[in-house]
Amino acid sequence: MALNASTTLPHPVEAVVDVLTRRDFVEHVSQRAGATLTEFTVSGPVSGAFTTTTGRTLPTDRFPEMVKKFVGQTLNVTQHESWSAPAADGSRTVDVSVDVAGAPVKVKAVQKLVAASGSTTIELNGDVSSSIPFLGGKIAATAEPYLAKALNLQASEAKKWLDQPA
Repeated sequence: MALNASTTLPHPVEAVVDVLTRRDFVEHVSQRAGATLTEFTVSGPVSGAFTTTTGRTLPTDRFPEMVKKFVGQTLNVTQHESWSAPAADGSRTVDVSVDVAGAPVKVKAVQKLVAASGSTTIELNGDVSSSIPFLGGKIAATAEPYLAKALNLQASEAKKWLDQPA
């Protein structure tokens, strides 16, 4: 199942990167999504290439019964991001993979933070897949809207965070 989402923030890429890599912000977004942040690490200086690892526990109470049968009452989700060093204009590329413990769902995506006149367009393109025969497509199709909503939540919360007076 293809995963495609895009949004624009009226802030420069450097400011967006700063917010997206703050533990307090990641914890805030996790809570807003109804999840519990269990891990967050940044490896390397954010001024260059670096990686992040984010672990969350998510309740499955809003998932369809078909999905809950496979995954139980909670999901442990680990997101790995490999960030490029900034391009000359500040733009970044992020390779994203998401693993869901105990669930046959995989996400591989590329997120681009594109600089444009003091704004940042965040584009996410990737695939959601499931390895369960016959039901895999339905499970992936169920996961895709949640992932798109997560990007929109992250972007809207980042905008609010960045709009606050310093």
